[in-house]
Amino acid sequence: MNYHNITKEDMLNGDGLRVVLWVSGCSHRCKNCQNPITWDKNGGLLFDEKVEAELFDALNHEYIDGITFSGGDPMLPENRSEICRLIRKCRDNFPDKTIWLYTGYNFEDILHIEEIKLVDVIADGEFIEKLKDNNIPWVGSSNQRVIDVKKTFEYNRIVLHR
Repeated sequence: MNYHNITKEDMLNGDGLRVVLWVSGCSHRCKNCQNPITWDKNGGLLFDEKVEAELFDALNHEYIDGITFSGGDPMLPENRSEICRLIRKCRDNFPDKTIWLYTGYNFEDILHIEEIKLVDVIADGEFIEKLKDNNIPWVGSSNQRVIDVKKTFEYNRIVLHR
C-alpha cells in the first residue's frame, strides 16, 4: 500500500484532535474531489514498517483522540488488507482512541468486512458535486453519511453520528 501523508494534529477529519493517514488509490474519481492527487494507487510513498512506527508514535499521546483513515480510499480493494490490519492494531494498542474511516463506498457495500465493526465512525459515499453542501459536518455532499458504526450494528439500521 502507498500513502501520501500523515497529518499528526488534525481537527478537520473527525471529532477531536486526530492523526490522519492519507492513503493512495481511489477508483471513484469524483468530479472536483478535494484530493485528486491521491487517486493513483501507485502514487505517493510506500507504507512500510518505518512509516507505520511513525504513525503509531503520533497516536501515542494522551492529547490525540484517535485516528482517521482517508485518502484516496482506504477501502479500495488493493488497500483493504493493510487498512484492516492497521484498524486491528489501532484497536488493540489504543482501545480508548476513536477510529474514523472515509470511503467512497456505501456502508452497505463494506459492512461484511470484519474489521468494520472495530471502526467508530464511517463517512461513506462518493462526493457528488451537484449535491455539495458546506453545512454538513465532516462530508462534502448531502448523499454522504457520517455513520455511528457501533450503534448501526446494535440497532441493525443506519444510525448517524451526532
